[in-house]
Amino acid sequence: MIQNVGNHLRRSIASVFSSRTSRKSASRAEKDGAMADGEGYRNPTEVQMSQLVLPCHTNQRGELSVGQLLKWIDTTACLSAERHAGCPCVTASMDDIYFEHTISVGQVVNIKAKVNRAFNSSMEVGIQVASEDLCSEKQWSVCKALATFVAQRELTKVKLKQTTPQTEEEKTEHSVAAERRRMRLLYADTIKDLLANCVIQDDLESRDCSYMVPAERTRVESVELVLPPHANHQGHTFGGQIMAWMENVATIAASRLCRAHPTLKAIEMFHFRGPSQVGDRLVLKAIVNNAFKHSMEVGVCVEAYRQGAETQRQHINSAFMTFVVLDADDQPRTLPWIRPQPGDGERRYREASARKKIRLDRKYIVSCKQAEMPLSVPWDPSNQVCLSYNNVSSLKMLVAKDNWVLSSEINQVRLYTLEDDKFLSFHMEMLVQVETIQAFMLLSDLLRRPEWDKHYRSVELVQQVDEDDAIYHVISPALGGDTKPQDFVILASRRKPCDSGEPYVIALRSVTLPTHPETPAYRRGETLCSGFCFWREGDQLTKVSYYNQATPGFLNYVTTNVAGLSSEFYTTVKACEQFLLDNRNDLAPSLQTL
Repeated sequence: MIQNVGNHLRRSIASVFSSRTSRKSASRAEKDGAMADGEGYRNPTEVQMSQLVLPCHTNQRGELSVGQLLKWIDTTACLSAERHAGCPCVTASMDDIYFEHTISVGQVVNIKAKVNRAFNSSMEVGIQVASEDLCSEKQWSVCKALATFVAQRELTKVKLKQTTPQTEEEKTEHSVAAERRRMRLLYADTIKDLLANCVIQDDLESRDCSYMVPAERTRVESVELVLPPHANHQGHTFGGQIMAWMENVATIAASRLCRAHPTLKAIEMFHFRGPSQVGDRLVLKAIVNNAFKHSMEVGVCVEAYRQGAETQRQHINSAFMTFVVLDADDQPRTLPWIRPQPGDGERRYREASARKKIRLDRKYIVSCKQAEMPLSVPWDPSNQVCLSYNNVSSLKMLVAKDNWVLSSEINQVRLYTLEDDKFLSFHMEMLVQVETIQAFMLLSDLLRRPEWDKHYRSVELVQQVDEDDAIYHVISPALGGDTKPQDFVILASRRKPCDSGEPYVIALRSVTLPTHPETPAYRRGETLCSGFCFWREGDQLTKVSYYNQATPGFLNYVTTNVAGLSSEFYTTVKACEQFLLDNRNDLAPSLQTL
């Protein structure tokens, strides 16, 4: 049950696949029948909107204005949230949005929104945007977005009903939504930590000052009066309308730097700090924080005040938008440098560099294909929140797959397998007479893993990242014909459930650290996705499942006896069970805070 668990299965992966052909055919036949029966299934919270792009919706380039698109996205998502909540809802935040494709006059915008998960009074809504050319019938993906809405009732406190996912996709989104929520809450702290603990490289002193534009020249301030058409049925300003106004002033600021018509490529999270109503005056401010070679970041903030109380402005929203300037061949042009104002301007300049690093690290992590090597991603303060999220969400997505096949069972220890593209994944399952929280606390401390798993020869705690994440250096003994022991640098992320019925999770994946490079003494191993899930089955009874996704590099270790539970697998599982039984009342003090 180690991350390279394939180490104790050897020889004939082909025989494994062929031995299960008949069972998989039957399983697929059953699934096809089920799909036919549920052909008309539609998520009860799903809302669709289709809009024909008219000239009045476009910008100076003849493309759909992003501000108009944001209004349509917010409206569709709000309708989905209210369909689930049964009461008025307001926009709390909109996650990062990356625009993959522009939309031209005459094309159709198709927006689909549905609630991924409901928490207490808030819910995450997933949005997909595509464009359609009516003449050629071609379709393009434009962007995906995730919005958080809060339900509001005047007289009673809102307690939202939980969503019930039906399809594999819905189960995955529902499971991962809690981890995304955690990442949102930690994002601000990530920026602060990065600026406090890392040197953000800038080359202000070495740049050609004659080619620099003072940041103050790009500053924009505009005021908007909130009228009834700008408000929803509660009298609050539409979140989409505020976002559209923000996009407008940001575009003006970007244009003042490049003296051209810029294109918005990405928006960093909109966070609504408070509401505004009909009659409010909204002051929108924008300035270019930093200009890189081919892109620039514009910061926008919104303040609200009532007539006669201008000195009592309330900060209600802020966002950061990334623009590029495209030439005739749609290639990004080189931009002039920005000269920040001393003091606050230099702070914004360096924060923009930090955000760019986080964006690039996040895109790298998300874009890593599982079939590509290396699997390990460099661990860095700029990507630790995203990498931790990716670690947990990868395991949850593996758990949520619905085509697992029971391969064998010995004395109530079950082995399930899953063939998916180039991967052979499996999980082992047993029931243990131990409280769920106790099993979770014992197995989340990898320093104790050698007590029951002989494939962990030694474990060193390299870095305690925070209360829930730690990095370990693991050494495994040499196996088979190998002459060298194998070592791993492992990120272990543990999570408690948000709701009853959800499992406790311990997710494991490889990372790289400058302090622990590959050495001649060991053969470096990697794991992409593995870990434990714990479900409470009753008093003093826990279902423990171990999952592992065997990547192409491990397939030659994965062997003959997957279809029949190998004695070595079984021995390791039983050793884990005995460890939990022997130590359930002897928990490590460091875990008592969980």
